[in-house]
Amino acid sequence: MKPPLELLIAEPRGFCAGVDRAIRIVELAIERFGAPVYVRHEIVHNKYVVDALRERGAIFVEELDEVPDDAPVVFSAHGVPKAVPRKAEERGLTYVDATCPLVSKVHRQAERLVECGYHILFIGHEGHPEVLGTLGQVPPGVMTLVETLDDVAAVVPPPGAQLAFLTQTTLSVDDTAELVRALRARFPNIQAPRGEDICYATSNRQNAVKAIAPRCDAMLVIGAPNSSNSLRLVEVAERVGVPARLIQRARDIDPDFLRGVRTLGITAGASAPEILVREAVAWLAERFDTVETPVAGVDETITFKLPRGLQAA
Repeated sequence: MKPPLELLIAEPRGFCAGVDRAIRIVELAIERFGAPVYVRHEIVHNKYVVDALRERGAIFVEELDEVPDDAPVVFSAHGVPKAVPRKAEERGLTYVDATCPLVSKVHRQAERLVECGYHILFIGHEGHPEVLGTLGQVPPGVMTLVETLDDVAAVVPPPGAQLAFLTQTTLSVDDTAELVRALRARFPNIQAPRGEDICYATSNRQNAVKAIAPRCDAMLVIGAPNSSNSLRLVEVAERVGVPARLIQRARDIDPDFLRGVRTLGITAGASAPEILVREAVAWLAERFDTVETPVAGVDETITFKLPRGLQAA
């Protein structure tokens, strides 16, 4: 007899509008230009998605130098430094920019602030593609990355500089709020961004975990280990005292982690497709007497337009 297990399925979860758009851009580029289409960096941080696009004719590279002169190239949803499209234009490459519009919004804010003479303190994770892309929108030296409270305490802005802050779109809402409070305490006149930089999908998925985690004995987060928003979901659950594990596929589930668990929460990062959620639920149903309970959250209706050159593809 299989042991009972209630599954609380977080809503919303999985793909956001920016990820949907980026994947569709690669699919349409392959239809429009024919395979292969090169993609600079993983289009989104999910191996299942990347492998599926690779089977359709996408070739993923890390640098533009790896793209042949006559091949089309797509820039990932995380955004790229300005030098990348400039180099593509110099080489005469056909390129399509799949940067999430919410990331592009941060890019535009950075440009405007620098034009107005501000020095920007940018809250983000060092080395993340989105951070590299945002830092690359402005000249060197006008933006300083801060990742921790220690960074806030140690940062030394240029003498007499007007300060502003911006943030990566996929951060922990709570951690970022703490960093912003620290920035405001140290620099009372610092300029805030116009509107929230952390994207709606990141906030909604974190809030959905907060809603179900207190009712769970443990949580599974489906996502990639290099996915910032997925890692933040694990942290959100653990912050309220619930053990959580990040898995990429159902085969990564550790049976020992489920020992003694009667109520299991399940969610997925913004770059994880729903098929992987269903795969995990099916894996669990083979081993437990499961009852699946969706937990309603915010209804997401946002969509983003495709680049003009692909809209009629």
